[in-house]
Amino acid sequence: MDAIDLRSDTITRPTQAMRKAMAEAEVGDDVFKEDPTVNRLEEMAARRVGKPAALLVGSGTMGNLVSQLAHCGRGDETILGDQSHVFFYEQGGASALGGIHPRTLPNEMDGTIALEKIEAAIRPDDVHFPRSRLVILENTHNRCSGTPMTPAYTTAVGRLVKRHGLKLHIDGARIFNAAVALGVDVAQLAAPADSVTFCLSKGLAAPVGSMICGDDAFIARARRIRKSVGGGMRQAGIIAAAGIVALAEMADRLAEDHANARALAVGLAEIPGLRIDPDSTATNIVYFRVAKKGLGAPAVVAQLGAQGVRVLPTAKDQMRAVLNYHVTAADVQRALAVFSRVME
Repeated sequence: MDAIDLRSDTITRPTQAMRKAMAEAEVGDDVFKEDPTVNRLEEMAARRVGKPAALLVGSGTMGNLVSQLAHCGRGDETILGDQSHVFFYEQGGASALGGIHPRTLPNEMDGTIALEKIEAAIRPDDVHFPRSRLVILENTHNRCSGTPMTPAYTTAVGRLVKRHGLKLHIDGARIFNAAVALGVDVAQLAAPADSVTFCLSKGLAAPVGSMICGDDAFIARARRIRKSVGGGMRQAGIIAAAGIVALAEMADRLAEDHANARALAVGLAEIPGLRIDPDSTATNIVYFRVAKKGLGAPAVVAQLGAQGVRVLPTAKDQMRAVLNYHVTAADVQRALAVFSRVME
């Protein structure tokens, strides 16, 4: 039987509808803004998140980098969580390429950063300090069990940021998962932000691409910066066509992934030698630990892989599983049976 790949939702492959749309896409030169399919995707993405404009970029990492460079100058400071994807997994690109200084604050278990800590971290106007320019949130929060941030929290951060003259960026790689889990419109989650990114190539199952959304002036700056980091694309309508299908057809089905993730978490909690609180699983990401003496996550991952279940080790005793379009409820039960055999 085919392997059950739970390493990430980035492994999703384009649907048949996407492949057809890609094959038939009308294209032009996007650097000249002449690709009609890219233009359509950007208009569609902007409407979905309630912003005036949007920009297609090659990846979520590029989207977050371009956004930081558009908001900040050299020597400026961003305020972000110490478990955030931008800080943890994006190679320090904003520092390396933009001279932007990151100031990390502790993420709470639900991925939030305490409002009082954000406010205390904002620098006074003093020649000794970098200028605080940007606060970055992540929704859903990957390393905090894929937890969605509520509209109330993001609104509170937005008000705080505006009061101090800063900007707010939301790394919304999985913001559609957050909207589905919370039962709210994605535009409500994005409303307090000056910019937001989201991935087409994770749970939405497009083969490549992310979107940056914001006001017209911000997107104009982002477009120039995208070109400078090598992100200018030509006949990009071929990939934009898949993104259009992703937005039109794949966002609403994310609840299936969440239900499967919950079933996996409940099943893992019943297996001796594994430790997980099923209530920590709110979207499609499941973190769990090995609690068996003398056994570590890498060894468990290797044994699972040998029996056709792929998960990602994230620490010596921790693993991550991410439910996605290709994993069914039946696959979850097959995976749990393999987990049980391995842990025996």
